Amino acid sequence: MAAATAVVLATAGGLLTVVTAPASAATTCVSPVFKRQFFANTTFSGTPKKTDCDSKIAQNWGTGAPASGLPSNNFGVRWTVTRDFGSGGPFALPVSAQDGIRVYLDNVRKVDLWKNVTTTVKKTVNVTIPSGRHTLRVDFVNWTGTANVSFAYTPRTSATVDKVKPLAPTGAAVTYDQAASKAKLTWAKNKEMDLAGYQVYRRLKGTEDYRRVSGGTLVTGTSFTETLAPTGAAYYYEVRAVDKAGNESAGSADKLVTTVDRTAPLTPVLSATDDPVLGVELDWQDDTYGVTYDVYRAASADGTYEKLGISYGSSRTDETAPYGETSYYKVVAKDAAGNTATSQVVSLARPLAVPTMESPGTNAEETGITLRWKTSKAAPTQYRAYRWELSDADAVPALVTCETYRVGNEADYYPEYGCTDYSAAARTAYGYYVTSVDSAGRESAPSATVQAGLRDTTPPPAVTGLTHTNTEYGTVLEWDESPAPDLARYIVHRAPADGGNHEWMATLPPGTTTFTDLNVPNDEYWVYFVDAVDTYNNSRYTTSGSPLVDVANVSVNEFELTPSQSPEPTAPWSLTAAADESAHAKLSWTCTAADCTTAGFHVYRWDRAAAQYVRLTDVPLAADARTYTDLTTPSATTSHYLVSAVAANGSEAFSGLAPVVVPPSGA
Repeated sequence: MAAATAVVLATAGGLLTVVTAPASAATTCVSPVFKRQFFANTTFSGTPKKTDCDSKIAQNWGTGAPASGLPSNNFGVRWTVTRDFGSGGPFALPVSAQDGIRVYLDNVRKVDLWKNVTTTVKKTVNVTIPSGRHTLRVDFVNWTGTANVSFAYTPRTSATVDKVKPLAPTGAAVTYDQAASKAKLTWAKNKEMDLAGYQVYRRLKGTEDYRRVSGGTLVTGTSFTETLAPTGAAYYYEVRAVDKAGNESAGSADKLVTTVDRTAPLTPVLSATDDPVLGVELDWQDDTYGVTYDVYRAASADGTYEKLGISYGSSRTDETAPYGETSYYKVVAKDAAGNTATSQVVSLARPLAVPTMESPGTNAEETGITLRWKTSKAAPTQYRAYRWELSDADAVPALVTCETYRVGNEADYYPEYGCTDYSAAARTAYGYYVTSVDSAGRESAPSATVQAGLRDTTPPPAVTGLTHTNTEYGTVLEWDESPAPDLARYIVHRAPADGGNHEWMATLPPGTTTFTDLNVPNDEYWVYFVDAVDTYNNSRYTTSGSPLVDVANVSVNEFELTPSQSPEPTAPWSLTAAADESAHAKLSWTCTAADCTTAGFHVYRWDRAAAQYVRLTDVPLAADARTYTDLTTPSATTSHYLVSAVAANGSEAFSGLAPVVVPPSGA
């Protein structure tokens, strides 16, 4: 007996083809094609009478049998398919049938129209299908009469309904064509049923921001090619899936492309300036990471260029540039890939070396004026010094006999030279400049001018006639005017009579021969010093030790003006006092405790003649008062004040004493 055969439908290029297979072989249908089973009953029991593949559920068998060997009534048909739904999302399940139909998702019933009907019934059920692989099963039965069935599952693509992003594309890979500088990104086809297309993004390596490079139109295939500038830059690519609702997936794995570098560096824009000491300063506008700069010099524009060195920045100093000659320069920028860019040629006519003058000094014997100047190693070593008197407006600089000598070490980076003018006259102000002379006898322009004179290190004579007068407002010092012709100022110092630190008291102009120390007299012992200082800052006084013995000084014992009695300071108020511009004592007080409750304040002043405190306030000041001005403050004396905090019961608590010194008018 010949072997029986079964008809199996399979997909090929999207079309159904008939494949003859042995009846004993299991029927396999490639997803998303349904596997269809025919049963000669409505309970789907027993072995199917027939099994094949069906790409679409849309049949109308009328009143006939659905297949050979099946009855026209009381039969059942079952479709099943397992497929990958990608990211899943909202789907519509539209059905129509006569008679009964049930739809299951992963064995969970979603549609149930299970009854014998005389007309076709229709229904659409909306469901959310999770991501990944799931199984759909459709059961259809016909009890009697006409038989027809239709079923579909379609994504709902409205942006208001579908909020589920597609899955990120997989299998991303990139290739790079160096000759054309083109990058090609490929990826695996996304499994979304509602896929609209893809967007491709690129970012520069080392940055975080992606830029869309696929434009406004979605890529519908699985590759994208882009031409990149051949700059040596490195980029990361990623692809993102976009569904019909406009949802965009996360990016695929980043894929790196490094472009070939055929782009020359920026062309340096060169400039040259002369520094008399350092050399020729060469600068250009560019300073790019990874780019080096070769610096060249020639004696003529079309001459042979000598490489001076390599710079890694945007400048270089030519320390060997010849003085008195014109030099020509160019700079060649070179990147890591060997691309180069050459600047324009610039020229610089360097003048003869002009010495850089330092501030002049003097020798210890006060017999000459020392000049100092610096130059570069490439400069001549012959120099001339010129001098003129500053008081003579018509003076012509004259050459000075001034022997040049080297200062410092031969290995110094910037040589320093000097010479001493021993012919300078005392107390005469001079102007100086220095020139250099090269081997051809050419003389440079003058250096900057410096002014100098023989230094005076002799202090003025000691001040004479120093006397003191004790007063109730302090100590008054008087002395004779100094005869020094170059007197600049007097300085007054004070120190404790028993030794201790000296303190500056005042600096006074010439012509001033008196000073009042407005110190509160309280029986202290002091030594006062008055010193004359000339215009060269010469002085007999020193603060590093005891003053010289011939500095004018006088010992003083102050009056004792401290009140003989004072109430105990029990009030939480701190009192301060000072004389204002009208020579009135102005008092102020602040509370130093947490509880400062008071009904008011009284102000008192010590009356030395009566040896008692006189209250200056007839009635207490207000509780919020914090200042008081004594319009009757005695002049030419020291007054002592205190305030009392008045309680509600009239009792008083007193502050500490505060003295005020008021000198006589004009003192």
